[in-house]
Amino acid sequence: MQAASRGREANAKLIDCHSHLDSFSDEEIGQILIRAQDAGVGAVITAGTTLETSARAVQLATTFPAMYAGVGVHPMDLTGPIDEHAYGALHSLASSTNRVVTISEIGLDFMEGMPDRAVQYQAFREQIRLARELKLPIVFHSREAHSETLKVLREERAYEVGGAMHYFQGDLGTARQAIDLGFYISLARPLLRLTELQEVAAQLPLESIVIETDAAPQPFKSKRESWTEPRHCRAVAEKLSELQHIPIEQIEEVTTQNALAMFSALRVNWGHLTSGV
Repeated sequence: MQAASRGREANAKLIDCHSHLDSFSDEEIGQILIRAQDAGVGAVITAGTTLETSARAVQLATTFPAMYAGVGVHPMDLTGPIDEHAYGALHSLASSTNRVVTISEIGLDFMEGMPDRAVQYQAFREQIRLARELKLPIVFHSREAHSETLKVLREERAYEVGGAMHYFQGDLGTARQAIDLGFYISLARPLLRLTELQEVAAQLPLESIVIETDAAPQPFKSKRESWTEPRHCRAVAEKLSELQHIPIEQIEEVTTQNALAMFSALRVNWGHLTSGV
C-alpha cells in the first residue's frame, strides 16, 4: 500500500481530525486510506472509545504511516468511573508512542439512556487531567450538555492543552464560547445538510475550524460506498469554501495548519507525509 500511495500522498492537503476506524480490518484500512489520499486527505486520526478500541487505535497508528491515534473512553461506553486501573491503562497507551496525538473521545452525553451523569462527570474530569499530565490536546463529545461540558473544561483548565469540539452541531454562541476557551470547532458531514449549522459555519473565523468525518462502519446503509470515510473531508471543505466565499485552497491551507497546531506530534511528520518520500 505504501508504494502505491506515494503519488497520492504528494497531493495531500487535508487532515481528518477525528474518526473511528478501529473495527475495520487492516486490509480494509489500507483501501480506506488509498481512497482518502485520492481525495487529498493525507492524515487520519482514529480515536478510541474504550480501553480496547484505544489499544486498537494505537496499533493502527503504528502500522499505517498516514494514521494517528487518540485514546480515551467515550461517555456512552462508560461502565463505571475511570479508576486507578483505567487511568493507568490510558496513560500507558498514550505514552507508548508519539503516534498518539490526542486524548479522545471523551466528553459528556446527556441523552436519555446514557450512563449515570455522576460517572460521566468523573470520567471526563479524569481524562482531562490525563491530557494535562501528558500535555496532549483533547477532542471532546458534547450532546445535550454544552453548558455543562464548557463548565467542566473551564474548571479543569482544559484550555491549557486545547483541542477541538468534535462533530459540532451547536449554535453560534456555543461555538464562540468554545473558541474563547481556546478550542477549535470541528466540522463534519452534517455541514452538508443542516441549514442552521451552515449559517453558523459561515460566521466562524476560519482560524478556529478543523475538519473531520467521525467515520465508522455504517451497516445500516444499504450500499458500502455510501459509508462515511475520511475521503469525505473533501466534501466538507468544499462546502465550507462555498459558505465562507473563500477559495478551496485557502480552506485546505488554514484548516490543515489549524490541525497541525493542535496535534504537535503530527506536525513533525506532515512534511514527510506530503512529500511522498
